[in-house]
Amino acid sequence: MEFIAHQPFSSEMILNLNVTVNCNDLFVVICLSPRSAFELWGHGRTHSELRNSLLKYPTENMSPFLQKDSTYKINVYTFNKTLEFEDRIKKIDAMEYLSFEGRVNLRNPKHIFCLLEDYGTDPNDIPDEPLYIYFGRWIADGQRELIRSHSVKNRHFIGNTSMDAGLSFIMANHARVKAHDLVYDPFVGTGSLLVACSHFGAYVCGTDIDYNTIHGIGKASRKNQKWRGPDENIRANLRQYGSEKLYVDVLVSDASKPIWRDGVLFDAIITDPPYGIRESTRRTGSQKDSVNSVKPSEDYHVPVSMAYHLSDIFTDLLNFSAQHLVIGGRLVYWLPIYRPEYCEEMVPLNACLRLVSNCEQTLSSHTSRRLITMEKIKEPEETDALAHLSDPHFSPYQGHNAFREKYFSGISKRTLTGKEETNKMAANGGE
Repeated sequence: MEFIAHQPFSSEMILNLNVTVNCNDLFVVICLSPRSAFELWGHGRTHSELRNSLLKYPTENMSPFLQKDSTYKINVYTFNKTLEFEDRIKKIDAMEYLSFEGRVNLRNPKHIFCLLEDYGTDPNDIPDEPLYIYFGRWIADGQRELIRSHSVKNRHFIGNTSMDAGLSFIMANHARVKAHDLVYDPFVGTGSLLVACSHFGAYVCGTDIDYNTIHGIGKASRKNQKWRGPDENIRANLRQYGSEKLYVDVLVSDASKPIWRDGVLFDAIITDPPYGIRESTRRTGSQKDSVNSVKPSEDYHVPVSMAYHLSDIFTDLLNFSAQHLVIGGRLVYWLPIYRPEYCEEMVPLNACLRLVSNCEQTLSSHTSRRLITMEKIKEPEETDALAHLSDPHFSPYQGHNAFREKYFSGISKRTLTGKEETNKMAANGGE
C-alpha cells in the first residue's frame, strides 16, 4: 500500500493499493476510521478538471462496470455542506459524458458510483463551490457500525471510566490485533479494550488493583442503579458480544509488581493507565512505608495502598512490555499531557521499543492525551536494565506526576474567571 496524496485539513486520502490486496476484505475485517473506500477514477479542483481527469482514465478499467447487462446508481456525497435534492440530480445529470450503458437501479444496483465534494472543515465559512471533487466506484464501507453496536451505553458491565467503543477499536487497530493473538491489559478496569480485541479474534486477559471492579461488586455506575448485579463483570461483556470463548481471565494484581513469569508472553499490550482524575493511581506497599499503618491480623491481611506516580506507571509499563512482548508485538497506551508544557521529549522511551505513532486527542484547552504506539524491536539486555537502575530516585518523566494538579488548576481558573465576569456584570447593572 502506497500513500499518494492527502489534502490539508481534508477528510479524503488517496492510496495506491497493490492489486493483490482485496480492499473489500481489508475494510470488512479491520478498518474502523475510514467511512468508505472507492476506486478513484478522476479528481480535480473544479468540475471541468474532474471531467478532463475522467476522460483520461483508461477505458479498459472503466468498461467492465459500464456494460449493458449491468445495473448502477450514482450517489453524491458532500462534506461540510448539505445540498438540495434538485442540486444533487443536476450534478448526476452532468456526468452524462461517461458512457453508462447499463440500467439505473436505485434499490439493488450491481455497481455504485460516487461523486464526492469537499467543502472544507470550517462550518462557519462554507464556500459556494467545492474545494476539491472526486469521482469513483464504491468498493466497501468501513466498520463504523461497530461503534454503535458496541456502544458503552448498551453494555452490560460499565464503570466511570469505561473506554469509548470507537477509541477501543482504534487502539486494537494500532496494536494490529488479529485472530489467535494473546492480548493483555494491565489496567483492565471494566474491560472495554478486551471487548474490542476479542472482536478481532484475539484471546484476552487483564489485571487491575481494584478488587471490586475485577469481581463486579460494589456501587453501580449507571443512573438509578445503586449496586451492581450478580452477573455484572468483564466476562459477561464478552458473552454479550459472542466472544466469551476468547476470555482467558482477569486477576486482582498490582501493575508495579508483575505476577507473570519471565519471558515472552503477549502479542500485544493495550491499556489506559489511571491519571488520578476520576480513578486513583495506587499500588501496594509496605507497612513500614505507611504513616497510618494498620495493626496486623492473624486472620487476614490487607495490603497497604500507596500513591503510584504517573512517571513510575509509564516506566514500569515500558519495562514490562520490553520483557513480555514478542518481537514485533505492540504496546498501545494513553499518555495524559498538559498542553502548554508538552514536548516530544515527554514521551517515555525504552531501548527495546520503537515509537511507531503519537496521536493527540484534545480534552480541553489546556489538557489532552496522546495515543502512543510502540513496537518491540529487540530483547532486553543487561545494559538496558542497568540503565534504569543507575538512579532509581530520578525519572525524566516526573513532570507527569503534576498532571492532576494542572488539570484541576485549569478548571479552577475557568471557574474563577466566570465568577469574576458575573460579578463585573452585576456591578455594571447586568449589562
